[in-house]
Amino acid sequence: MDEIMRRRVYGADHDDPDPGPRPGRVYRELVGGPLDGLLLDVTGWTKVALADGSALITEIGAYGAGGRAEYGPRAADPNKWDWRGDTP
Repeated sequence: MDEIMRRRVYGADHDDPDPGPRPGRVYRELVGGPLDGLLLDVTGWTKVALADGSALITEIGAYGAGGRAEYGPRAADPNKWDWRGDTP
């Protein structure tokens, strides 16, 4: 748990003095691709949305600014979301 508490959350400002997870929130770990190692706050997401995954805006993917990196739940461990590829 301590390792997760030290990680950066997707969408946190780079100059945020505390870009890590917040107590009482629910997170998924992003694995692979341009957002590898970040945590995604999924608090309040529906079961359907959690099963589908998400296309997350990133400037460091294959399509640059405005591109998206697609992530979805790992079958064996839905708390980890694997990179599926980049999309414009």
